[in-house]
Amino acid sequence: MKKSSFRKSLLWRLSGALLLLLIFLGIAYVSITTYSARKYYQETTQKLNAHVAEHMLLEVNPFVNGEVNAEAVGKIMHSMMAVNPSLEVYLLDPQGNILKYVVLDKKVRLKNLKLEPVKQFLADSGKTFVLGDDPRNPGEETIFSATEVRNENGQLQGYVYMVLASEEYENIAGALSTSYFMKLGAQTFAITLVAAFALGIFLIALLTRNLRSVITTVKRFEEGDYYARIPVKNSGELADLSHTFNHMADTILKNIEDLKEVDELRRELIANVSHDLRSPMSVIQGYIETMMIKGDNLSDEDRRKYLEIIFKSSEKLNLLVADLFELSKLEARQVQLQKERFNMNELLQDTAKQFQLKAKEKNIKLHTELSHESLIKADIGMMQRVIQNLMDNALKYTPEDGEITVKSVLINERLEVSITNSGKGIPEDQLPHIFDRYFMLDKDKHGIDGTGLGLAIVKKIVDIHDADISVNSIENGSTSFTVVMPAA
Repeated sequence: MKKSSFRKSLLWRLSGALLLLLIFLGIAYVSITTYSARKYYQETTQKLNAHVAEHMLLEVNPFVNGEVNAEAVGKIMHSMMAVNPSLEVYLLDPQGNILKYVVLDKKVRLKNLKLEPVKQFLADSGKTFVLGDDPRNPGEETIFSATEVRNENGQLQGYVYMVLASEEYENIAGALSTSYFMKLGAQTFAITLVAAFALGIFLIALLTRNLRSVITTVKRFEEGDYYARIPVKNSGELADLSHTFNHMADTILKNIEDLKEVDELRRELIANVSHDLRSPMSVIQGYIETMMIKGDNLSDEDRRKYLEIIFKSSEKLNLLVADLFELSKLEARQVQLQKERFNMNELLQDTAKQFQLKAKEKNIKLHTELSHESLIKADIGMMQRVIQNLMDNALKYTPEDGEITVKSVLINERLEVSITNSGKGIPEDQLPHIFDRYFMLDKDKHGIDGTGLGLAIVKKIVDIHDADISVNSIENGSTSFTVVMPAA
């Protein structure tokens, strides 16, 4: 039903419009052809008979002593009409008044003819096609031949004016020519109409086929096939429409996938929070219950030890919750970057000073090697978080009397910041997972406690800045984290 409706609403409407256009063009063609043929006949007849009036003047002088030679003129006029019945002969005075005429039915309605066409005809001896007054049909024009009549002194006495196609002849010739050209035009039009209409239907079918492809794809997309795309084969408006729809579909699909990703992250966050909070909460709850049960029987030393454990567990709980929410916001792309140009070396120096005290507690040498140029464009707060996490990670895994080096160098318009620490290094098989959330090196070997989210946060911050981070490590040797970003 929908396909039939589509055909009625477009294919057949276009076909009907094409048919009407072809009929209109056919009528115009037949009309123009008939009109042109009539004009061709008139001009040809006039040129072939341009000197007929002069020949009559050679046979008889229409004026004798300034008066009309009626008898002689009448005879020659009748003779000429007997030879050619289509002729109508008129004798005019110098002002265009009709003095004498010979026509078949004696019906002459004009008494005076315009002389401008006559003078124009005589000016170039009938070489120019011109129409003059039809004495039997006022307001209409006809083809004619004319000549001047002058006396022995060259004085103008009048004009011989011959209508080359009488009214009867015009009617018969017009009917025949109209009938002939109407038949010819109708036949030509019929053949042209059938061929053009068939070709038009074929072209319209091709066009609507492409439109049907568009409609089918849109319908599939509407029904939930978000990967449906319109194939683009040609250029033009339909191709532009296809490109626009495909771009819109890509945008919608991306938004849907982003929403799914956000929903998945939300579910994952809830699951992770439930799992990760259980351990410190259980510790806190267990020691509080122990203190409540023992009450006054608990020694001051045990009470102090239990409170320290509860405090450390609450600190770990706060840190874990903060890291979880920060990482979740980064993964859900809910963080708006506030980029600005700043000196990265200043940030590195300030952060190194913050960790000097902790480094001294473990007798770790912390020193910097900074380049002269270190301007970048980034979110300064987030980049500070990156450096702090990397420095904190380096301090945790650097043994006493170890060494940490903070270095910056400008290479090919890109600033490389590296933080290198001595220590046991990272096993090669664990390097690919170093930025995964909750990934931590073996506690038994390193004795390090943490949330396992610090490096995952670093990786996300670096990614949203369109920068790169890499890690190089030698087992039982040094480990180096390097961040590379464009210089400003």
